[in-house]
Parts: sequence; C-alpha cells; structure tokens
Amino acid sequence: IALAKQYFGLSDLIEIGKRMIGTGLIGGKSAGMLLARAILRKDDPRWQERMGAHDSFYIGSDVFYTYLIRNGCWWVRRRLKNPESLFDTAQAARQRLLLGTFPDDILAQFTSMLSYFGQSPIIVRSSSLLEDAYGNSFSGKYESVFCANQGTPQERLDNFIAAIRTVYASAMNQDALSYRAHWGLLDKDEQMALLVQRVSGSSYHGLFFPQVAGVGFSYNPYVWSPEIDPKAGVLRVVFGLGTRDVDRSDDDYTRIVSLSAPQRQPNTAESTAHYSQHKADVLDLRENRLLPMEFRAVIDHAGNELPLEQFASRDEEMVHRAEELSVKDIFPWVVSFKKFLSETTFVDDMRSMLSTLEAAYRHPVDIEFTANFINDHQFRINLVQCRPFQVRKSGVVPDEIGDIEEGRVVLKSGGPIIGNNVSSPVDRIIYVSPEAYSSLSPQQQYGVARIIGKLARAPRRPGASSGLQMLIGPGRWGTSTPSLGVPVTFAEIDHVQVLVELSMMHEGLVPDISLGTHFFNDLVEMDMLYMAVYPDRSGTIFKRECFETHPNRLGILLPEAVVWETVIRVIDAAELRLFLHVDPLLQNGICFSIEQSILFHDSRNPAQ
Repeated sequence: IALAKQYFGLSDLIEIGKRMIGTGLIGGKSAGMLLARAILRKDDPRWQERMGAHDSFYIGSDVFYTYLIRNGCWWVRRRLKNPESLFDTAQAARQRLLLGTFPDDILAQFTSMLSYFGQSPIIVRSSSLLEDAYGNSFSGKYESVFCANQGTPQERLDNFIAAIRTVYASAMNQDALSYRAHWGLLDKDEQMALLVQRVSGSSYHGLFFPQVAGVGFSYNPYVWSPEIDPKAGVLRVVFGLGTRDVDRSDDDYTRIVSLSAPQRQPNTAESTAHYSQHKADVLDLRENRLLPMEFRAVIDHAGNELPLEQFASRDEEMVHRAEELSVKDIFPWVVSFKKFLSETTFVDDMRSMLSTLEAAYRHPVDIEFTANFINDHQFRINLVQCRPFQVRKSGVVPDEIGDIEEGRVVLKSGGPIIGNNVSSPVDRIIYVSPEAYSSLSPQQQYGVARIIGKLARAPRRPGASSGLQMLIGPGRWGTSTPSLGVPVTFAEIDHVQVLVELSMMHEGLVPDISLGTHFFNDLVEMDMLYMAVYPDRSGTIFKRECFETHPNRLGILLPEAVVWETVIRVIDAAELRLFLHVDPLLQNGICFSIEQSILFHDSRNPAQ
C-alpha cells in the first residue's frame, strides 16, 4: 500500500478501472506488474520508450466470490480451514469449479473484452490476494493458461471460460493448499482475481511467440565464478514463450546470465552446444494450442523474418566437420544470445531495471519479461511480473574445517551449489538408487515419488531436530517427466533441508541449474540447500557403498513401502556421525564422518 501511494496517481487508478471486469480487488500479480512499471517510469522517463506497453484486463476478485456461490462451492471452501479434511474437501470443490457457470452480465463483459482483443493470443493468469506478496510468492502454485484465441467468437469464448475455470480450480490444488498450510495462511481470505494479458510477440506464418522471454532476480544466489557479483542480479533467458523458463519438464537447457559477467556461463568447461536450448514453446494459431518445437523447425518455419544472429551463434566446429564429410544439410546455429548480450543495451537495461525495483521495494525482486526487436538494432522490453524475491542471503560464514582425510568423506562437490552456508550434523539421508530407479516403469517411478513424499514427512528420532535431512537421487528432482528424475512435488519434500542431484540418470542428462523455475523459487524461499554431484568429475567424491550397503530403515519408517527397498534407502546418518559443511560462495560442499576413521563395507565385494 505504501508503494502504491508513492507511485500511483488518480489517473493510474482510473485506467485500471476502465479495464476492470466485475468488481473487487485486482490481486497481487496485477498490482505488482503495474507498480513495477510505475516505479520505472518515475525513476527514468526513458523507460516509457524502452518498455513495451502492456495490454491487460483485470477480472475482479468479486467475480470469484460470485462464481463460488453460484456453483455451490462457498461452504465447501469455508471447510478448507480444517487441516484434517483439507485435501478431500478441496478435491470436491475443484470438480465443481471446473464445471461452473457465470452470470449473463459477466459473460457479456467477457465477450466485449474478447472482441477488443480480436484474434490476438492472450494469457489468463492468476492474481490472488495473497500472491506475489512480501514473504509469500506462491510461485507456480496457481495456473496460468495461454489461449491462442482463434476460431469463431463462440469458440474463443468457450476456450476463455475453460481457461478461467482452470485457474479458479487451481486455488484448490494440493500444492497451493500445502503452501498455505506451511506458511499459516489457511485462515486468510484467499480471493482469486485474474490478469488477462495480450501475449507479447509476433506471428510468423501461423506460429506466435516472443523473440526473448525470461525471468530475472536482483540478487543472484548462485555464484559459479569469482567474477560474479551476487548483487548485480541474474537472468534465465529463452527463445520463444517463457514457459521454458519456469517449468522443469524436459531434458532441455536455458541460458543463465550473470549481469556482472554475462558471457561467463556455468558450463564453460563443458560443451556449450550441448548445454544450450534446443526446443522452443510457441502458440500454433492453426491448431489453436501451445506447441513445443525444435529450434531448427521454428527457424525454418519463420524464414528470414527473425534476427537470428541476435539469439544464435554458428557452431564453426560443426561446419568444419560437415565440410570434411561433405554433409550438406546441417543446421549450425546454437542458441547462445551472444550478440544480444554483448552488442545491445539489454544487459545494462536489465541491470538498471532490477536495481531500480530493488531500491524501491527495499527488498530483492523477481521479475518476468519478454523482449522483441522492432528493427535490426532496437528492441522493447515488456515487463509482465514483479514480486519480492524471498531469498535469504548468507549470514555468518562457518569456520574452516581444515583437511578431511578422504577415507572419512562420503560426498564432495565443487558445485553447482545454491543456498546459504551450512555447517551441521546430518540426521537422515533418503537415497534413490540410480540404476534401480531407471529400471522402473513410469507408473512405478511416480509411485517412488509418492513414497519419498511420505518419508520426507516421517517423524524424526527424538532430539534429531538439529540434524539435517538430505534427499539424494538421480537426474532432476521435481521434473514432471519421470525419465528425467524423480517427479516429486515441492509440497512433498518441503521438510527436507538439503537436495542433491546426481549426474547418473542416463548418458547426456545432467542436473540442470533451473534457477528461475517455480521449483527452484520454492527451494530458495524455503532456504533449502541445493547441490549437484558429478561423480566422474575430478575432485568429486561420491561413495555409493555408504548409501547402498548401510542398513536401510525404510521398512521401519514405512512398513508398507518395504517392496521399494531396492530403490529407496533411508540411512541413519546420525549413526554414521555424518557432518555437512557447505560454502556456496566458494562452491564447495563436503559430507564426512566426524569419526577419525570409518570403513564402509561393500557386501558386493568380498575382498574389501
């Protein structure tokens, strides 16, 4: 409210009123987007030209109330305050919300708004009252739905109503309710307003997308090089729709940009071409749907209409090999954003934007944006979201631990590491065997995820509250694709303090520093430590015998899950007297026994 009083004038409120559907409040996401734009314009009038105009409508929170009452959900929703019946009650409410109807006067306003947009693609975004606030971001807890917005007026209205129902129903999903319960927000009146925006971008022969989309943070919690200044901020950038920025759904990669060292990538020692973006999300206006496509297919389809060299670089090694082998049909372009980052004002613009917003908020901020070229050299940035970034900056640096003899070390990583300093005993380790997990069917892999969720919340030993609970497994935790890692939800593992990803899923797939995704925003907000472990890298230690031969407590904690004991192992780390010491600033992490000597017996090797 204080920021709104400082940066909004009467004319701003009148403009919001002109775009209101129904009555009530416009919610956190809408307020954050509008406020950030007002802050930038007031700080530097040049932002008026450098920033693309937003084109938004606001569906007031009273429309949600009306919808609840009209469709018999009011009293069902009131019962959500009881934690014991929370999820059963929510499931019934979700089903009603997905089939509800709107009053005629609201439908008329929807029709009028769609007539204004014509057949331009739009996105329906949640903008609840608690969302994007100081202390609670609700990152990814509620849905956003793209509407390609093609077809007859009735078809477009039907698709739009379906999108609203989906967002409304997401207020009753398990992740959102678990998040509210964790932060003590179940008794708060969570009303769901909506933000409806024209999608930023252009149509290229029936494919619609922005040229650049990304998320940005005014404080960088991942310092992978001495050149990086955490206070300068960091971006996660993609070509195409920003869904690839915020979702952890496939085996692709994005471009991480430190605003203090924009050309310094986390994987400089690896193949830049391999760890680059290979797919893009677009809206297919012919099929009226969101579509993932290979980057080459998008470029071939768009022809010469895109400034390709701004986003991609030629792989000269590939070109050379093709010439030697007389191969003609090659696509040598790699998404790197090299020219865009080095030869335009983009990096300076984004650093200025983030620092200005952080100063006004008096708090680190998290933004979403797009960028599009209007000619060969000029582009416009479209700021679509701004909220406080719930990062907890590192406090006191733990004391040095000195040299630890290798015989006592069970795990050692040189990064990537994200989080705060840790120097603490370990109480429990939940370990997923890479080979055993990979051999399972997708249905069984989802079953493993559900068991992990139960184990993470299982009671700890008396007096174990000071020890850490670690989760170690292959691939990418929290992915929606089980072949890439264990598909847990964050609500299932929010009692874990340390998350470790092993580069042992399958050849070519490595842990992805998904800073900026909803999953990693939750990780940062919960002050959870993240470590990636590459067993084949020099200096890395990962003693599998410790995790795979020590007594498994799975059957004791969860007797019904004993059938999974070859896949999931629960290790009493306190019995081994394990200690974890991590310095994210130096990208060093080590887990070791505080005993002077320790021998891990490998029952598979009788000679040991």
